[in-house]
Order: sequence, then structure tokens, then C-alpha cells
Amino acid sequence: MILVVGGLADSVTELVCARLEELGYAYRLLDLGRYPAGYRIAWRWRDDHPDGTISGPDWSLHLADITGAYVRFLGPEGRLPPDAEPETADALRAEADVGLMALIEDLRCPVVNRVAGGMSNNSKPYQALLLRRAGLRVPATLVTNDATAARAFHAQQGEVIYKSVSGVRSIVRRLEPDGLARLELLRDGPAQFQAYVPGDNVRVHTVGDRVFAARVRSEAVDYRYAHRDGLAVEMEPIRLPHAIEQACLAVARDLDLLLAGIDLKETPDGDWYCFEVNPCPGFLYYERNSRLPISAALADLLRSGAPSRTKEVRHALN
Repeated sequence: MILVVGGLADSVTELVCARLEELGYAYRLLDLGRYPAGYRIAWRWRDDHPDGTISGPDWSLHLADITGAYVRFLGPEGRLPPDAEPETADALRAEADVGLMALIEDLRCPVVNRVAGGMSNNSKPYQALLLRRAGLRVPATLVTNDATAARAFHAQQGEVIYKSVSGVRSIVRRLEPDGLARLELLRDGPAQFQAYVPGDNVRVHTVGDRVFAARVRSEAVDYRYAHRDGLAVEMEPIRLPHAIEQACLAVARDLDLLLAGIDLKETPDGDWYCFEVNPCPGFLYYERNSRLPISAALADLLRSGAPSRTKEVRHALN
């Protein structure tokens, strides 16, 4: 039995449930839009693993029967109990979420993804070190709250983009004259600056040992927000060079991510650069536009269990 933990208001969680329904794979949904109301979790440690049950409004599932769990926490969700003060409800929800995450972290089945696997995304500079260890090239990068250092980096690189240092989503922008004029604001918090890399964006999703890559063509610096500037986005499935494919698998396994969204770029000269790894990718956008069967591969993984790490991938980490 597959366990899905997420809110139905989230389109990615909805897609996962729909794909499981379509394929006839048995699952139970713990709807974070309602949790903890209507749910009961009872468990204790037995030897080296949790033992117990998760019960929903009309179902009960023993932890030992879970073949795989898909988890998508997107922050505080849920409805306030009608007789609770907002502060009390928020505290109860936060406590319930922490308890649920702790349980999921130690399930014996494959979990997509465990919290620990995504921690590197909280620091892009740290994650960049892991990308290099896997054999992926990273653009020249500066993390600073010093306006003078940022100007010198811009002068050295010629074209520069900037974004958040943490895992908080931010819009990637070119550092242009208006941005240069605001660099003194860095004193309030650092930003990450990188040399601009020309070429096509390539979004890679690794699902276990499978790799799905889509070339993204757009004039926008951050194609996710191309529509805001009236720009178009086109996608097509591609096959990665073998070395790049293996490096993507290596970094996903190094981070203990059964599902990962990896942002690459291929230059006109055929060089490949990697920007970051998303541990909770919203793959619906890419599946819809490239027709890559990401959700079906995820469903198969959850049903059958975790893939074995290939010898080739292990070597890529050495």
C-alpha cells in the first residue's frame, strides 16, 4: 500500500493521486489540508524502526504494509478547528506536523523524500560543493553582503545573475544598472551572484535510477516567470550525455533523494553547468509541457520499492 502525504489543494499531490488511480495502484491519502483533524497516528519503537498504524477518516494502515511514501510538505496547511483560537490551532498543527515528519523520516519503506535529504537546499553554497563532488560544473559564484565585492565580481564576469542564498524561492534576475544601484541594500542580507551562462536550460528529474530530461527554450532569464514578461517557453524531451546523466544520478543518491529536480544549462559550445537541486520538485509543469512520464515512474517506484544503487553511480561519487 502506498501512502501519500500532501494537500489535495496542491496540484502536484493531486497529480500523484490521479496517476496512482489510473494505474490501479492502491494508496491512502493523508490530506494535509485537513490534518490532524480526522486522523490518528499510534506507534512506538520496535527494535530499530517505528511500529504502529496511521488511521484516516475511513481507513487504517499499518506502517509495515507501506511499500512507499510520497511526502510533500509545503508549509502550514489545514483548517482551524471551529472551537479553537487561531494561536492554539497553529500550535497544535505545528506540533502534529513535526511528529508526522519524525515518523516518516524513520519508515522502513522508500520515502520520497525524507526531510534530511533536502537539507542541503537550505544553503546553495553548500549544495554547490556537493554538485562539484558528483562531477557537475558550477558557474563562478560569489555569496556576499558587501556591495564593493559584488561590483568587482560583476566587473570581472561581465554578465551576472543573482538569487536567494537559501532554499526560499526567488526570481533569478540579471544584475543590470538598476540592480547595481541597489547593491548597498546587501548590508541587510547576503545574496548569491553567479556568472551568466548562455545557452539552453535543461531540467532533469531523477526518479530512483531513471532520468527524465527536458530542454527548455526561452528568452527569459528565469523561464518559470517568462509569462510575466510576455515571453514564450518551449520544452522537448532530450537524452543527456552519459557522463552528465550519471552525475545527476550520483548527486541525487549522494543527497538521498529518490526524486530530484536538477537545473542544468548547456552552452552553445556543448559545456554543461549545474545550478541547484530541488528536493521537492513541482514536476507537473514539466510533465505537462514535455510529456515526460515522471509521475508514472514515481508511481512505479512507490509501488515496487527503492531501486538498488548501481555500481556505476557509486563510482561517480568516488
